[in-house]
Amino acid sequence: MQPGKMGLKEARRLLSNCILFRGLRAEERDGIVNRTRIRALKAGETVFSMGSPGENMMAVLSGTIRISVPAPDGKELVLAILQPGEVFGELAVLDGKERSADAAADSPCTLAILDRRDILAFLERHPAAWLKVVAVLCDRLRRADQQLAEVALLQLPARLARTMLRITNEALRPSASSGKPTIQFSQRELANMVGGTRESVNKCLAAWQRDGIVKMSGGTITISNLPALETISEQG
Repeated sequence: MQPGKMGLKEARRLLSNCILFRGLRAEERDGIVNRTRIRALKAGETVFSMGSPGENMMAVLSGTIRISVPAPDGKELVLAILQPGEVFGELAVLDGKERSADAAADSPCTLAILDRRDILAFLERHPAAWLKVVAVLCDRLRRADQQLAEVALLQLPARLARTMLRITNEALRPSASSGKPTIQFSQRELANMVGGTRESVNKCLAAWQRDGIVKMSGGTITISNLPALETISEQG
């Protein structure tokens, strides 16, 4: 998709929600948009692979992006599911080196792609934005540390509960019928996020469904008893 097909007005509106560009004046955002390439991806399409050259960064305009790294057993460990307004590939802004993880479209999505030289020029003109870059990096590091600690120290039910709560906090998806938070990830995707197997996640969710904590239907998991899930998340 070319920038013109999306429309500069729409691109400006979406970019204004990205953490790096919040608070910019319209003419400042226009300068970024004019240097931005817009790319539409289908679900499952690769954005970049671990070890590939890092020459640009991206902002999620719509849809979701899955960030993951290969696990020793040949599977993948999902580090984050990025929502609209978030940026990724930001390490390339700092060092231009190889990608440190895989990135793929978790759902149909639209990205704004910014070349390293253009974002560096922007940061030179707006040095206060470096604080936002640092904030993004710190958030990524905290997430990674938390996930590694959970995989190392917590049993699967607690890891799964924390991950589900984190998903609902980052992207609230209330059910139209019940108003309760829902999760639309497959059990295999959840297993990749918690460092478990699909079978172990299925067993855990089935037990929670019998206890009235969650309800599974048509690929959607509805959290029926949020306090109970929070209690499980606090167990070591």
